Amino acid sequence: MSLRTILIHPDARLRKKCDLVKNFDLKLKNLTQDMLETMYDAPGIGLAAPQIGVMLQVFVMDCAIKDEEPNPLILINPSILWHSEETSIHSEGCLSIPEQYEEVTRPKSVKISFQNVMGVVNEISFEGIEATCAQHEIDHLNGKLFIDYLSSLKKKMITDKMKKLKRELARK
Repeated sequence: MSLRTILIHPDARLRKKCDLVKNFDLKLKNLTQDMLETMYDAPGIGLAAPQIGVMLQVFVMDCAIKDEEPNPLILINPSILWHSEETSIHSEGCLSIPEQYEEVTRPKSVKISFQNVMGVVNEISFEGIEATCAQHEIDHLNGKLFIDYLSSLKKKMITDKMKKLKRELARK
């Protein structure tokens, strides 16, 4: 396993729709393990493959609270089957938009179809922060970022901050 570099917004790869996974092989399993290691190291509760420059429909998440047993999940080729009419508001951040947090409204509950690393189709339901996290990561697979839910002014301000951060990191 190895840590992967997380892309910082703006990066064109973060705006592309990802391809379906067709090969459920050792390469995929290694990718998902690298993604989990990278997510935990960051630290974060979710990471989508395009955030590390891999344009496949894969994301990992673990919303276990600190001091709880880790509960890593790997979702491949996910799709939302159902979402609640009831919404919730969570302060969202993103590993590709470091240290920026804004409130985003999303459905409170979702039911998702996905494949595991063996290619077996499963369904899972999420509520609360897990539902928010899963929707956030599925957005990544479709080239959408949480800042797209914000006003154009807030979106521009955050994008400008990220451009400045990237310039500073490039100088190091």
